[in-house]
Amino acid sequence: MFKFALMTLVAAVSAVGAAQAVVALDPSRGASALVATLREGPAPVAAGHATAISKASDGHYWAEGDVNGARVRFLVDTGATAVALTLEDAQRLGFDPDQLDYRQKVMTASGETRAAVVQLAAVSVAGARVTNVDALVIEKGLENSLLGMSYLGRLTRFEATRTSLILRP
Repeated sequence: MFKFALMTLVAAVSAVGAAQAVVALDPSRGASALVATLREGPAPVAAGHATAISKASDGHYWAEGDVNGARVRFLVDTGATAVALTLEDAQRLGFDPDQLDYRQKVMTASGETRAAVVQLAAVSVAGARVTNVDALVIEKGLENSLLGMSYLGRLTRFEATRTSLILRP
């Protein structure tokens, strides 16, 4: 038992040391950020149950999502780095498009455009819920909101079959 406790203590001290080294490499983060991270623990992970989204007749996976309490229809896009919202969907979610900072340059199917970074409190698709999801509001050229990797990558696993996309929180 003593051996286990000693190993746990060594692991905790090592983790704190590694975190301090990361903070030292990134001067924009101060000690208070490190303390907050240690208090909060790891980023929240997905919750819910495994579920499947059927492939549509157009060959795509379309998902109805609950975002911050409102419905959003997403095109599932594993090639999208982040969840991407149309201006219309962002507005329905309570973001004022005129007040957003469109400083990020992004490539869409329509070409280069600008995007604003936002954070979504929660995104739930077919019961697979992820909190604190980074997203982009695309200024121009996005026809459908995209369910990208800032959501999908936080799931335990997702897999595409011939007929469905399986989400595992």
